[in-house]
Amino acid sequence: MRRSAQFLRVPATPVARGDGGYGGPVKNVPLADVDHLDRAVLPIGTDYPPGHLLDWHEHRRAQFLYGATGVMVVDTDAGTWTVPPERGVLIPAATPHRVHMLEVSTRSLYVEPGAVPWWPATCTVVDVPPLLRELLRAAVEFTPEYDLTGREGHIAALLLHEIAARTPLPYHLHLPASAALAGLCRAYLAAPDTGTTNAGWAAAAAMSERAFTRRFRAETGRSPADWRARARLLAAIPLLRTATVTEAAGRLGYASPAAFTAAFTRAFGTPPSRFTGRSRA
Repeated sequence: MRRSAQFLRVPATPVARGDGGYGGPVKNVPLADVDHLDRAVLPIGTDYPPGHLLDWHEHRRAQFLYGATGVMVVDTDAGTWTVPPERGVLIPAATPHRVHMLEVSTRSLYVEPGAVPWWPATCTVVDVPPLLRELLRAAVEFTPEYDLTGREGHIAALLLHEIAARTPLPYHLHLPASAALAGLCRAYLAAPDTGTTNAGWAAAAAMSERAFTRRFRAETGRSPADWRARARLLAAIPLLRTATVTEAAGRLGYASPAAFTAAFTRAFGTPPSRFTGRSRA
């Protein structure tokens, strides 16, 4: 028989106990406060103000970061990963990273590395289907020292099975290893400009255009022009939270909404209209 929600309600914020632990679900609590607990999977829900930058940091545990709302952009020294709505990102243990939160409420799992030998070695964006989404929603209502042999322990185990079954999605770009080239790329990611050229980048790096292009491809696996085109498409994802497809196409320098839609769909396998927060063009 289905129970009324009033009988299932739990505190929305953790209740501190005298021993320094928590008697309610762990929400908006630093990982450091609970990282010592003997639980392979620690769920934590966190709400962030719009535009919040979670600056460079790293975790001892691996992290599965899911944005229940909004868009996230995760940066490491090796690349950048844009996480659209209804997607998550797997972050390896001990990986320095920063996260730009755009109207995000997260559902995170912090996982002991020894419990997930299959975890990817680099950040990986994946889909979050309805079952995984509901499991995450349930998990962030656990108390930190949840029962490993009961319902919560089975949900935690099922969460890892579901995450392991996910397919990587192509919402990322690798960054060059050399500091000079990486600096050009980060500047472009911050403000994509269709007027940027290979010649301009080569001059900024004090290299011939041919040598620059060859080195850039060797370090990223893409030509500079292809890299910039991909960067513009990734920039469209947070832009589409507040802009129509037509507006996004214009801001990113596409000749028409149709051209933008075709390029976006070809790159990501889904049309940009799926990510619009306003009326679709």
